Amino acid sequence: MFDKQLYRLRHLRLASLTEGITLLLLLLVAVPLKWLADWPLAVSIIGPLHGFSFIIYGAMVLWALLWRRVTLVEAVQLGAASFIPFGAFMVDSLFRRKPQLVSLSK
Repeated sequence: MFDKQLYRLRHLRLASLTEGITLLLLLLVAVPLKWLADWPLAVSIIGPLHGFSFIIYGAMVLWALLWRRVTLVEAVQLGAASFIPFGAFMVDSLFRRKPQLVSLSK
């Protein structure tokens, strides 16, 4: 069970980083290309990718909360970080710290 729980947390961490990277691509690459270079195609491509990764990430956070992989406080932190540029990298320490917490709960 310990390995399964860490495996699922790795998936949540990957989803967090994917969502964070797509947010940064949208804000730092696509939107400036749209407004400064008059190239809205970048937003048309990266926007839906970010939207999809955001929805998947939100569902995974809810799933982790329902199955008690994360606490309510951690779920709120993960959710709030998804709205902040570089937020995914700020909560990454939660995933690095989590294996120690999991092993202590055995």
